[in-house]
Amino acid sequence: MGTVSLVEIGDVGRLYDFGSSHPLRPERVLLTYDNIHELGLDDRPGVSRIPTRVATDAEVLAAHDHDFVDAVKAIDAGADARMGFEFGLGTGDNPIFPNMHDASLAVCGASLTAVEAVLDGSADRSFNPAGGLHHARRREASGFCIYNDPAVAIARALAVHPEWRVMYLDVDVHHGDGVQWIFYDDPRVLTLSLHQSGRYLYPGTGFEDETGGPNARGTSANIPLLPLTGNADYLWALEEVLPALAAAFKPDLLVTQLGADTHWNDPLANLGLTMSAYPPMAHLIHETADEYCSGRWVATGGGGYQFETVVPKVWTIHFAEMCDAADVIPAGWLEDRSPDEVSKPYRESVADSVDQVLNACLPRLQALAV
Repeated sequence: MGTVSLVEIGDVGRLYDFGSSHPLRPERVLLTYDNIHELGLDDRPGVSRIPTRVATDAEVLAAHDHDFVDAVKAIDAGADARMGFEFGLGTGDNPIFPNMHDASLAVCGASLTAVEAVLDGSADRSFNPAGGLHHARRREASGFCIYNDPAVAIARALAVHPEWRVMYLDVDVHHGDGVQWIFYDDPRVLTLSLHQSGRYLYPGTGFEDETGGPNARGTSANIPLLPLTGNADYLWALEEVLPALAAAFKPDLLVTQLGADTHWNDPLANLGLTMSAYPPMAHLIHETADEYCSGRWVATGGGGYQFETVVPKVWTIHFAEMCDAADVIPAGWLEDRSPDEVSKPYRESVADSVDQVLNACLPRLQALAV
């Protein structure tokens, strides 16, 4: 069964709040903790709730540029907010808020706590629902994300085990661009993102021909999906690419971003998944970690803007799978619209993307493994 850790975000992390009019609501995380406790998942044998810590500047600088971090700190200290424009700060997506640097360090610290629990062997699987800020780039805040906590966690894993390979899976509706670009030329990190196509949705990237930098060809894989792609096509694509890439890459650790904005009712996107898609998605991820990563799996939250209804349930479904307790999920949580009512079939288009990605990445990953 293995051991599982749930990271508590702590008071400082709750300060990561762009304001009441912003769609990224911290309540999503607090309601997830409530669900987990009400279902008794945190009381199961082998499951522990662990206190978080705050990341250091040096740990964040493993993924971010010094000038960017200095700008965030300076604005917190009262510098002219206009200096942040160069770094994506002070925009509608990333408005400036009090204690921005400390709050962002806390989110990164929670993901560091999650990865360290797996690195030191105290847990096989670990979950930070407050994490998943995957759009932040090396020197730019972007898409509701100041610092990129999944990238900071991956950098920590590679600092401890420089010989390891890390596979990053992103199932958010938006392309996991920040993590991809930060590690685009590092052959030790494979990024796989399934998302609504950048032709129709922010950030406008994540196409099949983004396959890695000169030193890491084949280590970036993207499946861009048409609007209204539903359960059958999404899960088929995930089943086709995730195990195949993992088998070729031979990762030592799986890190996932579990954005819940793929749901058909999300207000900021247009995919067509219903609640019944998430248990098999979580199970496939779990199987992949067990088969290819010796069970090592670090999970973060991510996007999702039905913050009271959909998101806490989706993240609890994933955590239940991590705890080998998928059967505790109430049947009523999976009641939803019929997939036929909210999606369209796109198997030919999805299959074309899958073929392009596998044909481009598998030979190069196999060559890296030699």
